Amino acid sequence: MLSFRLDNSQQRSWPDYLAERAAVAHDPRLQRFFSTGCPAPDTPIGEAPLLALDMETTGLDANRHAIVSIGLVPFTLQRITPGASRYWVLKPPRPLTESSIAYHHITHSEIDRAPDLSDIAEELLEAMAGRLIVAHYYRLERSFLDSAFEARLGEGLRFPMLDTMVLEAKRYRHSWRARLASWVGKPQASIRLQDSRDRYGLPAYTSHHALTDALATAELLQAQIAYHHSPQTPIGSLWV
Repeated sequence: MLSFRLDNSQQRSWPDYLAERAAVAHDPRLQRFFSTGCPAPDTPIGEAPLLALDMETTGLDANRHAIVSIGLVPFTLQRITPGASRYWVLKPPRPLTESSIAYHHITHSEIDRAPDLSDIAEELLEAMAGRLIVAHYYRLERSFLDSAFEARLGEGLRFPMLDTMVLEAKRYRHSWRARLASWVGKPQASIRLQDSRDRYGLPAYTSHHALTDALATAELLQAQIAYHHSPQTPIGSLWV
C-alpha cells in the first residue's frame, strides 16, 4: 500500500489520514467529506467508484493563480455516466489575463456572473466523497484545490488520487525500454493527455475544457487498465 508523507518524520496511509482529518476538521462540509473516507487500498480497481476530475486555471502556480472551471465525470472501468457529470465556471479572486483567456477560452463576461468556489464547495465535496479521484497530472488539481480550500475555509483539502499521466510515465518514460530508447537518442514519448490517448486509439477531443478533459481522462484510464493492468489490480498500488 502506498503512503504519503505528512511531514519529515511521519508517514500515514490515506485511510488513516482521512480519518485523522475528519476528527479535527472544523468546517462541517469538510468533516462530512473526510468522514466518508476512501475505498480500501486492497479494493480492485474494477470495483472502485471512480471520478475523473479536471480543472482550468489562470496559471500553473497555486499560490499565485486560481481555478476558473471544474469538471467531474463519474465512471467505473465498465461504464462512464456523462449524465451525472458536473461542470462549474468559477470566479477567480484575481482578474483574468489575456493569456489565460486564450488558453481556456473562459471570458470576463462568464466569470462576472460565476460563483466563487466557496459557493459550490458543498456540491463539489459531496460529488467527490467516497470516490477515487482520477486526474491527468494530479499535482495541479491537488495543489489548486488544497490552496483554494485553505484560503476560503482555513483548512486544506487532500485526498488520494490516481494519475493517468503517472501511469503513462511509468511505462513510456521510466521503464527500462524507455530508458534504453532515450540512451540511444530517441525522443521521449509525450505523456500529454491527447498524445497518451493516441497510443490507445482514442478519439481526439477539443482540449482545455474541464468537462471534456475529465471525460478524456476517464476513457484513458479505462484503456490503460485494459492494456497494461487488470481489473483486479488493488487501488493502493496505483494511487498517489
